[in-house]
Amino acid sequence: MSALAQRLAWAEQSGVTESGRPKSVILLWLEGGPSQLETFDPHAGTSIGGDVAAIGTSVAGLEVADTLPQVAERMHLGSLVRSVTGKEGDHERAIYNVKTGYRPDPTLVHPSIGAILCHEFPESLEIPRHISISPQNSPGRGGYLGPTYDAFKIDDPKSPVPDLKASVQGDRQQRRLQDLEWIESRFRRGRLRDLDQNRTLHETSTQAALRMMTSEQVKAFDVSNEPQQVLDRFGDSAFGRGCLAATRLIQAGVRCVEVTLGGWDSHITNHSLQSARCEILDPALAALLDRLEEEDLLATTLVVCGGEFGRTPQINPAEGRDHWPHGFSTFLAGCGIRRGGVFGATSPTPKLDSENPLVDLQNPVTVADLHATILSAVGVPYDEELATPIGRPLKRSEGSPIVQIMDS
Repeated sequence: MSALAQRLAWAEQSGVTESGRPKSVILLWLEGGPSQLETFDPHAGTSIGGDVAAIGTSVAGLEVADTLPQVAERMHLGSLVRSVTGKEGDHERAIYNVKTGYRPDPTLVHPSIGAILCHEFPESLEIPRHISISPQNSPGRGGYLGPTYDAFKIDDPKSPVPDLKASVQGDRQQRRLQDLEWIESRFRRGRLRDLDQNRTLHETSTQAALRMMTSEQVKAFDVSNEPQQVLDRFGDSAFGRGCLAATRLIQAGVRCVEVTLGGWDSHITNHSLQSARCEILDPALAALLDRLEEEDLLATTLVVCGGEFGRTPQINPAEGRDHWPHGFSTFLAGCGIRRGGVFGATSPTPKLDSENPLVDLQNPVTVADLHATILSAVGVPYDEELATPIGRPLKRSEGSPIVQIMDS
């Protein structure tokens, strides 16, 4: 089925017209802390520049590192924010911060972008609407919105989604389901009315799994029927196949897909490690942008590419770069994000003042501001308050959108 036919079929099923297509997010999650200096913000030839060269892009006057030659040719499709700053320098805490917009809080778990999007715009789909591909240890979570909004996790899309075929068939399968329903009915007796929907998910998960097992929409996960030339464009990697699967899942009506590329933690031999990761990222991100643009999906799909923090400007004695949350880069494209935009800047000769790390930044952007921008781009009221399970009012975001990279 062609992309257009898929979209029309989904529109007929969901009642959403083509002109009113809902907005979606593809998060390309670079876990471990990609170096801004070896990717989107090179300072070649300076004391902090390392071994990369800077190359021109499709945006006049904008340069990126020579590790991303294909992405360089697509920079006109989105905006680059070079001054993101956070207050967390530990991987686990920083991942939580960037994925939720909030710093860790021992009193509650905040929802990720995908959970917020699915909660704000409920639709019926036979496959999960929030999906995390190769998530490692940080899939998007529903947080206080409930486990219903947790991301559905899969590994490399070259393998089929596991457990979609029943171990027994026919009457035997039906008897098992009837027995399970009998157990569920006893379990529900005398318990909280919302126990299944918001806490244990026994019955809800079973029914969702059964729908998925018989759904034609499951084909969206399968990249094996794509032409070899398409597979080659994305690169022979789990991440590349994940990016290709993400485009197919968005076409099928999924609201948020995370695709993780780990291994960016370069405390030693920074240049070789970052370059090796970029060899995977470069074709995958370029092909993803091309595919969305070709299929007229970039207007309603927000692509976000970044990690939990960047790397230090100074190179350590082990030829590595350490954790640096004080000015790192994130690339955004689609959903009204200005094309060919650049916001914020880091200094080629930073003062590295530990008492005032923001002195080296032009137009610093907080993690909360980045979240507010993402939510605003996909049509979610970023400053609206929601009630947590204990009745505590909490805004979706504490930041403000970066209006300079958003089309009015």
